[in-house]
Amino acid sequence: MKRILIPLAPGFEEIEALAVVDILRRAGVDVVMAGTVENPIEGRNRIKILADASLDSVKEQDFDMIVLPGGAIGTENLKKDTRIKEIVERLYKKGRFVTAICAAPTVLSAIGVTTGKTVTSHPSVRNILQKEKISNGRVVRDGNLITSQGPGTAIEFAFKLVEVLVGKDKVSEINKSVLSDIENE
Repeated sequence: MKRILIPLAPGFEEIEALAVVDILRRAGVDVVMAGTVENPIEGRNRIKILADASLDSVKEQDFDMIVLPGGAIGTENLKKDTRIKEIVERLYKKGRFVTAICAAPTVLSAIGVTTGKTVTSHPSVRNILQKEKISNGRVVRDGNLITSQGPGTAIEFAFKLVEVLVGKDKVSEINKSVLSDIENE
């Protein structure tokens, strides 16, 4: 079973985090929501979430992918957290998937893993992405990096993550139950 880490920092964008968790869990993926602070963790829209674990308790564990949700404040909190940098660098060096949505590609840029790569992000933060090639794609994959634009692209992003982890057949299976019509886009 594939194992995914989704760190939740105060101010995270709820749609981007929870849509991804939901779709990945429907696909049979083991998703660990790890709080950078004690529970509950409050998102950008004041929705409080209980993380599955603390980031400290899982930071040394192995994962097939890390997913960084956006949200302006959440992104800044992830960027300041040295544990996130260490985890991203370790997973990236192992060839694991490193993914981010909305403003969170700026975290990957600050760490240095997106230099020279093609990425997308929320338009409001593209000026920060100086070392990357910017795409207007809703979901962009460049090797083991996957990025997406924001809350409105969260389901597409989640399905791309399912595709690379579990395969297109699983995407089709889940799509039938959630009615996203993702395959017709």
